[in-house]
Amino acid sequence: MDMMTDLPVAVIGAGPVGLAAAAHLVERGIRPLILERGESVGAALLEWGHVRVFSPWEYNIDAAARALLDSSGWTAPDSQGLPTGGEIVRDYLAPLGRLPAIAANLKLGAEVTAITRQGHDKVANEGRKDAPFVIRYRDAGGEHRVFARAVIDASGTWWRPNPIGVDGLPVPGEGAASVRIAYGIPDVIGKARKDYAGKRILVIGGGHSAINVALALMELRDAAPGTEIFWALRHASVERLLGGGLNDQLPERGALGLAAKQAMADGRLNMLAPFAVNRIATQGEELVADASLAGKPFSLAVDRIVVTTGFRPDLSFLGEIRIALDPAVEAPPALAPLIDPNFHSCGTVPAHGIRELAHPEPGFTIVGSKSYGRAPTFLMATGYEQVRSVVADIAGDHAAAREVRLVLPETGVCSATGVVTVSKSAGCCGGPAPANVDACCVRDADAKANGASGCGCATAPAGIEARETMAASDA
Repeated sequence: MDMMTDLPVAVIGAGPVGLAAAAHLVERGIRPLILERGESVGAALLEWGHVRVFSPWEYNIDAAARALLDSSGWTAPDSQGLPTGGEIVRDYLAPLGRLPAIAANLKLGAEVTAITRQGHDKVANEGRKDAPFVIRYRDAGGEHRVFARAVIDASGTWWRPNPIGVDGLPVPGEGAASVRIAYGIPDVIGKARKDYAGKRILVIGGGHSAINVALALMELRDAAPGTEIFWALRHASVERLLGGGLNDQLPERGALGLAAKQAMADGRLNMLAPFAVNRIATQGEELVADASLAGKPFSLAVDRIVVTTGFRPDLSFLGEIRIALDPAVEAPPALAPLIDPNFHSCGTVPAHGIRELAHPEPGFTIVGSKSYGRAPTFLMATGYEQVRSVVADIAGDHAAAREVRLVLPETGVCSATGVVTVSKSAGCCGGPAPANVDACCVRDADAKANGASGCGCATAPAGIEARETMAASDA
């Protein structure tokens, strides 16, 4: 057991949750070994670096990470500011990754390919819990293996987007057309502009990412009027996404839905619902989607397709580890009922820790967005609470591991991406304010009527801003 104690704890992934796990390990005097497949910390966040999150900095910085940074003379961002994914990397993750206690134990460009127990395959029982973990990874120098006393998998889900098919499978022709299909949140206004300006674009998905892509394309269309936008919903309604309004303590999140709702009402989006693609054919410079619309055959020719249908965990390198997953959500069985998207939104998911994250393999846990499997409700702040609990358990502080130390605003600090256009006429929380009142929305008017200075919604610039992102896909 002394040999095991001397080994590091392996952390897979150097996104916000992975580096938070490393910070908590350092705080408790345990050496981390951080393996990141990308060439920089926060590699997944840089994929959506142009998107502004609607959760302020105060929810995006882990407490143990902040303590390490503060001791180095770091200047913290404004706690109420809304960073982009790129700013989270530049102003938080990169400085954290440069700290000696982290940098000395960080391997970039290291993709984990397998995890097992030394001398034990998945079936072997005798001596299993006392055998160290063996992690195989590959980098530019070839194949390697390292030993660890415990493993925290914070590798996220960003690199495994869901395909187009409503049945969870790629549709015929999807692979062949991949050069003109984007998954996630392409920077349609910035570096990918030439691929979308003046083109016919099909956006598939019914979540916040889809809303943001659609609204960003609308902004692009203002400068490139030939741009046509088709937004396809795989289900009949997006009403659950179109607001927050008075009930949302993060006004930008409610504004995102309200902006999309206003665009629909104005006819500025070509809405297709319910829509299911059956096949994609490449015809010259066009992609032809053979689909069904409201149960009837439908065909649509476009130049580009953006798929925003969510993500799923990569379980390929866990074949020799004993893990237990809910058969539907693909999260740990104790966590799955708390996050099942059929019953919960991000604001109704309670804080949780090692009790809900434990697997049959002692010393192995999955944290961050990957712990949520296929559920889209993950919050970055929830991931920080997860790793605080998990690391406390590894350190033997079981009382702290089972405490709950997280309080979120009502309806949550949800991860979603987008460009929000908020005008005084559209309103932000509860709709537009009465015409004779100096307020930006109903909630603002009510607050001022009760003697307050306002609800805070008007702090976002009028006309535009509040781009929110997949803070969760960090992992």
